[in-house]
Amino acid sequence: MAVRPAETGADAVATLVLELSKLPGVGEKTATRLAYHILRQDPAYAESLAAALLAARRKTGPCSICQSLTEAEPCRICADPGRDAGAICVVERPSDIHPIERSGAFRGRYHVLHGALSPLEGVAPEDLRIRELAARLEGGAVREVILATNPTVEGDATAYYIRGALTPLGVKVTRIAKGIPAGSSLEYANRTIVTDAIEGRRDL
Repeated sequence: MAVRPAETGADAVATLVLELSKLPGVGEKTATRLAYHILRQDPAYAESLAAALLAARRKTGPCSICQSLTEAEPCRICADPGRDAGAICVVERPSDIHPIERSGAFRGRYHVLHGALSPLEGVAPEDLRIRELAARLEGGAVREVILATNPTVEGDATAYYIRGALTPLGVKVTRIAKGIPAGSSLEYANRTIVTDAIEGRRDL
C-alpha cells in the first residue's frame, strides 16, 4: 500500500519552509536550510523556539509614545529621564533603533513609522505612524526631528513627505548623512557608518 505524502511528513516540512520563507531576506533555499536545521535538533528545541515566538508575539506591542515594540509601557528609552526629549530620531522599523543605539551617537528619543511610503505596494501616508509623530511635537518641547529613514527611493520619499508635513509646525527637520550607501538598510550598517551618518546629518 502506498504511503500518502501527509504520512511521510513531507507536507509538514513544506509548510514549515513556506512559513520561514515569508521572513524578510529569507528565500526558499535559506528557508529550506533553516527548516532542516530545526528538524535535526532535539524536539525540545522546536518546542522552545515555538514557545519563544508565541511569548514574544503575546507580550510585545507598540509603545504608546514612540511606536516601537516593547513589553513595558512606555518602552525603556521613552521612560529614561536621561534621554534628550527635545530630539526625535525617526526610523522605518523597530530594528533600525539598535544600530543607532550601538553607535552611541544619539541620546534622544525615537519614533518608528513601521514602514515607508510605497505606492506600488499600496503603502500610503495614513498607513504610517506620521500622525502620531506630529502629535508628539505639540507643545513645542521638541526642537529637532532627525529623519533616519533608509537611503532608498521609498525612504527618501518618506523623508521628504514628513518634512513637508512637519514644516508648518516650526520644528527643525534634518536628514542623516549619506554615510550609509544608497539602497542599503540601517540594520546592516556598522557602528562607524551609523555614527558618521548621525553626526553628519543636514537640514532637509
